[in-house]
Amino acid sequence: MRINRENTVGLVIDMQERLVPAMEGQEELLHNCQILINGLQELGLPLLVTQQYSKGLGETIEPIRSIIKDFKTIEKKDFSCCDDANFAAELEKLHATNIIICGIESHVCVLQTALDLKEAGLNPVIVMDCVSSRSFDNIDLAAERFRFEGIMMTSYESILFELTRTASAPEFKAISNLVK
Repeated sequence: MRINRENTVGLVIDMQERLVPAMEGQEELLHNCQILINGLQELGLPLLVTQQYSKGLGETIEPIRSIIKDFKTIEKKDFSCCDDANFAAELEKLHATNIIICGIESHVCVLQTALDLKEAGLNPVIVMDCVSSRSFDNIDLAAERFRFEGIMMTSYESILFELTRTASAPEFKAISNLVK
């Protein structure tokens, strides 16, 4: 199935001050998420950003917060974003069918959100080089579960070029520069 810009939204899950430092490959995770977020915005896609229990886990980290236009978050306590009424309402307003997901942790909030999105008839797309967990084993287990559940996995470069679709697109040069 081809992912097009129409009816597609980006979802940044829980990239928070007290979580990111505990993640495997945190520097690469941050770098890759920044490229993905910048690319999605260049392509004109809306973004939803969640924070899990901000009082305990802190705010979205500044390097992510600072690059998102009109930054706002959806506060949640449930592991699945879909269990939060505010998230569900925001997603419904966007009429999205494809949800491009980055964030943490891959085996908890990312996994449960993807499962619920798929169950709701939507198409979650996990950007595997833009998700992480506290251990590589949990990242691998999450990938196995995504595969088992038929949830699409990709890389930031692949999805950005798929959404760009052609080298003649006005955004091609900007996307190309981002992924270099």
